[in-house]
Amino acid sequence: MQPQVEAIRKAAGDDKQKASLEMMALYKKEGANPMTGCLPVLIQMPIFWSLYKVLSVTIEMRHAPFFGWIHDLSAPDPTTVFNLFGLLPFTPPLFLHLGVWPILLGCTMFLLQKMTPTPGMDPTQQKVMMTMPLVFTWMMGSLPAGLVIYYVWSNMFSVTQQYVLMRRMGVKPT
Repeated sequence: MQPQVEAIRKAAGDDKQKASLEMMALYKKEGANPMTGCLPVLIQMPIFWSLYKVLSVTIEMRHAPFFGWIHDLSAPDPTTVFNLFGLLPFTPPLFLHLGVWPILLGCTMFLLQKMTPTPGMDPTQQKVMMTMPLVFTWMMGSLPAGLVIYYVWSNMFSVTQQYVLMRRMGVKPT
């Protein structure tokens, strides 16, 4: 459907309303659902929410040692940019928590976004999407470290999968 979508965009020019109406008619004619791109996120949401609740509510998870500097999976990453990753005896406010794991999350999200092809996306929409790793880095900084670790590993597996798929298909990363 990509060639048809491009033809609609070229024919509509700057009239975004006309382009949207024609694309919706195309989706209806072809039997495509534009919301199917949200399906992977919807599948992950129950896992994400239940992991958040387990880490936040379960008393057995409190002060459960993990690895390295993470001594409590239910607490935010104790290292932050603002205390030089634990070198200064200073605990910044919760909204300023940008530890190692949230920064890794932002980096893996950015890498995954760069590797995922987005043909025909509006330049404004691309710029907005490029802010998502920054927003998630800031948002996830104050959440339990176990949740952030889960999200980073999930992103790492997605990056690996995307790399293998692109290599098999002969697609050069952007």
